[in-house]
Amino acid sequence: MSVLVTGIGELLTGRLPGDEGPEVPLLVERAAVVLERDRVAWVGTAEGARSDGLAADVHVDAGGRAVVPGFVDSHAHLVFAGDRSAEFTARMAGERYAADGIRSTVAATRAASDEALLAGASRLVGEMLRQGTTTVEIKSGYGLTVRDEARSLAVARRLTEETTYLGAHVVPDGPDGGAGDAAAYVDLVTGPMLEACAPHARWIDVFCETGAFDVDQARAVLAAGAAAGLGGRLHANQLGPGPGVRLACELGLAAVDHCTYLDDADVAALADAGTTATLLPGVEFSTRQPYPDARRLLDAGVHVALASDCNPGSSFTSSLPFCVALAVREMGMTPTEAVLAATRGGARALARDDVGRIVPGARADLVLLDAPSHAHLAYRPGVPLVAGVWQRGRPVLPLAGPS
Repeated sequence: MSVLVTGIGELLTGRLPGDEGPEVPLLVERAAVVLERDRVAWVGTAEGARSDGLAADVHVDAGGRAVVPGFVDSHAHLVFAGDRSAEFTARMAGERYAADGIRSTVAATRAASDEALLAGASRLVGEMLRQGTTTVEIKSGYGLTVRDEARSLAVARRLTEETTYLGAHVVPDGPDGGAGDAAAYVDLVTGPMLEACAPHARWIDVFCETGAFDVDQARAVLAAGAAAGLGGRLHANQLGPGPGVRLACELGLAAVDHCTYLDDADVAALADAGTTATLLPGVEFSTRQPYPDARRLLDAGVHVALASDCNPGSSFTSSLPFCVALAVREMGMTPTEAVLAATRGGARALARDDVGRIVPGARADLVLLDAPSHAHLAYRPGVPLVAGVWQRGRPVLPLAGPS
């Protein structure tokens, strides 16, 4: 089936100078788009569509509203059970954030059935879709046993092709309830657990922080993942300065996430390596940590992505529009930079060039906003502006008329 969308007041294509493929401006006013099955077939002005005599099976009038690419959320933890609202409440009362709360989610997740885990993750994917996210990465990391990590990834794979094995999230408690044996656990993560999880995963990830895994342990886990055919990602420099960002750059990982505490050498390494710095402002909002300095990274030529880090402990938001607004208000990004980071930036963090852009040949993932410009995503924070969503060329959110 083909779809012709006309009456687009402003189209943000996501195409930048130097991109391969047909020449399409970054912003097109009074635009039109043709979708053919699951792909974008044509992009241009409404006048160009008329002069070319374009037709389609279905015609949609956007009514002067803006259209942006479907959001690409490249960092999310959606397979879990339990609730940590009490932990959030305590932080808001002044307690400091630490990673210890992960263990409470681990206990609840291990006790949950596959059906319960799938229902919870599906609900969150649905929330994301209603807010314009058409591609999402989902990590494991709340099982921390061979069985529970493998079944978490099997659940995630039912919802997305972008699945990440995060057995190296934290070291689980020992049998007596005390501290676990980190060396023995790394052996498990790089051995039997990896063997069980690799068939369900595209990526491997490590939480490289004080209190989780050190740089040598992270290197070992990533090397084992690479040998099993998994691409590498890393959580790093969230809780304080550390060597994780430079390790990601040394290994040429697709992305390193958080990047809250960076020195000049970290920024230079990111710029030189081309590793995407994925910033997660929902975490800083929920933990009262300092926000990362996106302006510093962009000015240095670093590729930047925005993601939700949707998880029950440190960032329980499924809304990339909310993250866009935070990035503009708190991290020095312009509205255009923030939306690009949440679309083509997320795609780059996942080593994808078929999503995050509205250009001929790209996957037909589009978001219709009930606003004249994409800038309203930051200008009107918290307002439900998503009026329609196409995913793989199909309308998955009923298209609402102009308000």
